Amino acid sequence: MGTHRTSLPGVGVQYDYTTESGQHISVVVHHDGRRFLGFYEKDDPDSCRLSVPLTTAEATALAHLIDAAPIDAVRTEGINLVTEHIPLGSRSPYGGRLLGDTKARTRTGASIVAVLRTHSAHPSPGPDFRLAIGDTLVVVGTREGVDTLSEIIAEG
Repeated sequence: MGTHRTSLPGVGVQYDYTTESGQHISVVVHHDGRRFLGFYEKDDPDSCRLSVPLTTAEATALAHLIDAAPIDAVRTEGINLVTEHIPLGSRSPYGGRLLGDTKARTRTGASIVAVLRTHSAHPSPGPDFRLAIGDTLVVVGTREGVDTLSEIIAEG
């Protein structure tokens, strides 16, 4: 299992996910909240065989079906505030490091309000909280701040 994040300038962010069985799935998150699911050929990672557009409400409904313990997104229509889940992938330089090392709020204005692990949740983690590969960060901030924080978490 691996997740890779790619910024799409002017569009949003693409998250590529490879399952343990080798299936490649992507989610493109547009700045306006739309999402597209992409399903790729197993033997050709560049060949998208199906793309499914989802509204924000449809993406939320699908997330609730997939996630056994989903967190309801904060409804923020009309204001520039978003809630996102940012995975801490194997290429992140923050695996094993303290949350304070990210300087998330100082660098982006976005806040990490919780860290999710396989069998636990850590609300309001302090700067001395030690991150681990596989964690999911629950982040609140402006679209720009959250996108920047996602890049920092992925690349340093």
